[in-house]
Amino acid sequence: MKLRVDYRASLSLVGTVLKYLAVPLCLPLLVALYYGETTLPFVVTIALTVAVGAGLERLEPDPDIRAREGFLMVAVTWFAVTLVGAVPYLVEAHGLPPVVLPFHPNSTLANPANALFESMSGFTTTGATVLGDISFDTHSRAVMMWRQLTQWLGGMGIVVLAVAILPELSVGGAQLMDAEAPGPGIEKLTPRIAETARALWGAYLGFTVLEATLLYGLFLLGVDPNMTLYNAVAHALTTMPTGGFSPEARSIEAFSAAAQWIIVPFMVAAGTNFALFWHALTGNPRRIFEDSEFRFYVGAMATFTAVLSVLLFTGVGFTQTVVGQSTFDAAYLGEFTALVTGQVEPAVRQAVFQVVSIVTTTGYASMDFNTWSPVAQYVLLFAMFVGGSAGSTGGAVKVVRWYVILKSIRRELFTTAHPDAVRPVRLGGRALDERAIRGIYAFTLLYMVIFFVASGLLFLDAARYGLNLSVLETMSAVAATLGNVGPGFGVVGPMGSYLGFSNAGKLFMVVLMWIGRLEILPVLVILTPEYWRR
Repeated sequence: MKLRVDYRASLSLVGTVLKYLAVPLCLPLLVALYYGETTLPFVVTIALTVAVGAGLERLEPDPDIRAREGFLMVAVTWFAVTLVGAVPYLVEAHGLPPVVLPFHPNSTLANPANALFESMSGFTTTGATVLGDISFDTHSRAVMMWRQLTQWLGGMGIVVLAVAILPELSVGGAQLMDAEAPGPGIEKLTPRIAETARALWGAYLGFTVLEATLLYGLFLLGVDPNMTLYNAVAHALTTMPTGGFSPEARSIEAFSAAAQWIIVPFMVAAGTNFALFWHALTGNPRRIFEDSEFRFYVGAMATFTAVLSVLLFTGVGFTQTVVGQSTFDAAYLGEFTALVTGQVEPAVRQAVFQVVSIVTTTGYASMDFNTWSPVAQYVLLFAMFVGGSAGSTGGAVKVVRWYVILKSIRRELFTTAHPDAVRPVRLGGRALDERAIRGIYAFTLLYMVIFFVASGLLFLDAARYGLNLSVLETMSAVAATLGNVGPGFGVVGPMGSYLGFSNAGKLFMVVLMWIGRLEILPVLVILTPEYWRR
């Protein structure tokens, strides 16, 4: 049987992307040189990715990339870069004989399953972590910066970046971007798809630089002594991709209220369709506020924020007892309850920050919401399924899909009452094709089926492994990895980690992060026999 897919052409393009992955690896290499740390993890990784990439590139490339080759190339690329991204973690943890690195030999990343989990979480901008100890005593500043950089590279999309800068990918770039870009589709902003990719990455880079500048300004002004240049750059690299990794063990709680307020609008921007910013910069700023998806996105966050603000202000949002937690957690609960309850600014800030962080799937935490009451936690659990806009760096189901579903339900109610009426579903003044609406329903149903099945499987694996998880903890872990959110509740809360899961459980969640970032279909379609048959 002849294959219908030109896999050699797809793997050749994967090789091209891998070869050029050596370029961003130079940034943590420079960080290592600046701080006097070993450069071995990055020298080894650069040599490996160039060698493997060049070898794959020698396969027969075909400039005429079709949708089938695009799906395969994108799916394999994301797994391949994840494998490469895990190498610095493993080299730092183990070293290469006879080299002995001056770092903790008991690093959790010495386990290949942990290193792969951390790398996939980075590139898919999930933000879930298996680091038991987030400190520079265990991990070098250079490796921690690589951890941040993986999220920035994965945010707008590695393949979208490749289309923007590599001429050999510009032909067939539309198929590649459609297969990778988050959301139901990506708007073609310019006549050439490579120019569209450059426009998106230009806006992405501009926001990153602006945020780093504003955050570092707090340090220069003496407002936040913890927001050093390293921290400012590190957090700008993980805000815009809605990633959530932080070199600080307590995430954004380690910084001032001013820093938290600065980060909020950048998270909102990261969850917004980047095409709207392009329209604003080209002379049509009203396009942002006229966009129905953007208004629905802001309205959803405002609703969740209002509910949580009331819960936190009145104290209902905090749990009344700390069961099975440490004395420190009990003291922490009492301290934050006193600081937030009855205080307008802290209550609103905590509600705004956590809602925006969860809806946009950034995953930062301004406090440990494990100390919140079940009703407040369920509000955040629902928010995990909302997601950012199409064409943004956010994950989960996406706002536009919920918006279309609600409008189509309203249409069905209307046509039930008026059987002879013809009423199309409109988005932004444009009537949607019925096939597109069916596709949105199919994706959402598939997403929910995978969520519930995965929750059951993970719960069983945790019980087999002796990890006592509640239903809420299990569901939040699956929602956080499938939706690329990051933190969940309980042991996988914002100040916790996924380290306690079995290797099988962690590898299972690696797959969930992978298919979640690529919006399920590009991965599942290559597993069907019809995809391969001629």
